[in-house]
Amino acid sequence: MDALLIPWRNRGMRTRLGCLSHKSDSYNDFTAILPDKPNRALKRLSTEEATRWADSFDSLLSHKYGVAAFRAFLKTEFSEENLEFWLACEEFKKTRSTTKLASKAHRIFEEFIDVQAPREVNIDFQTREVTRNNVQEPSLSCFDQAQGKVHSLMEKDSYPRFLRSKIYTDLLTQTQRRLS
Repeated sequence: MDALLIPWRNRGMRTRLGCLSHKSDSYNDFTAILPDKPNRALKRLSTEEATRWADSFDSLLSHKYGVAAFRAFLKTEFSEENLEFWLACEEFKKTRSTTKLASKAHRIFEEFIDVQAPREVNIDFQTREVTRNNVQEPSLSCFDQAQGKVHSLMEKDSYPRFLRSKIYTDLLTQTQRRLS
């Protein structure tokens, strides 16, 4: 009976591995995760705004469709944890309740900073330890050093690749076609 199950397991495993190894880098990946319905969202996105994303990384991060496009790109590279951490930090800074501050800080630390965290970001040992100490008595700035390192890493590494990606170039093409 085990001999009969093995080919089925192998076929299922091949299918799962095939899905995991499929690295799409297309405009459709972007439209699938837009914050609004894709067609409506693209009508709101101007070519000028999408072009401005190439001016600066912060310009990209300040636009919800820019974040969505960048997230889609990072998913194709299996590295969206950096953006998710940066966004979690931005949301954390809006926390006004001191009772919620500690629990949110610990949750972010455990998810992104701690060694072997489920979505561990790539930061150096010293930054990790400074952040670990900061979280012991959390403040709105306890993740600033780690967030700055991750921002810098994305800006120097992922962002230039995003600007050359099919997701971004297809997006620009789509917004320009609407004008024609």
